Amino acid sequence: MRMLHTMLRVGDLDRSIDFYTTVLGMKLLRRNDYPDGKFTLAFVGYGDESDHTVLELTHNWDTKSYDLGTGYGHIAIEVEDAYAACDAVKQKGGLVTREAGPMKHGKTVIAFVQDPDGYKIEFIQKKEHSGAPD
Repeated sequence: MRMLHTMLRVGDLDRSIDFYTTVLGMKLLRRNDYPDGKFTLAFVGYGDESDHTVLELTHNWDTKSYDLGTGYGHIAIEVEDAYAACDAVKQKGGLVTREAGPMKHGKTVIAFVQDPDGYKIEFIQKKEHSGAPD
């Protein structure tokens, strides 16, 4: 078994595709309209669906926004340098909601950004493998 995708409902599909491709550097892998159901599915990710987990962006044509609720957490993306990743997001007009730095009660460097629909994306800085325990 393997994880295939995570689905997010989005209010403006083009805006969301632009965020995930332009700001976060993902690729639009496929996009399909379902006129009978009045929805569109777009899949974005860093690699082909055959060997990468991707995001499914679902746009219900008659819905402009959603309440995120309190149960959903975030998407996590490993980055080489969380500080540089935050700078790149800001330069592209994205919103950084927690600047890069060590996590509370730990050493791992993390940051959070937010997509146009309010979903949180955590950047986790890749750990250098020094052989020492974390």
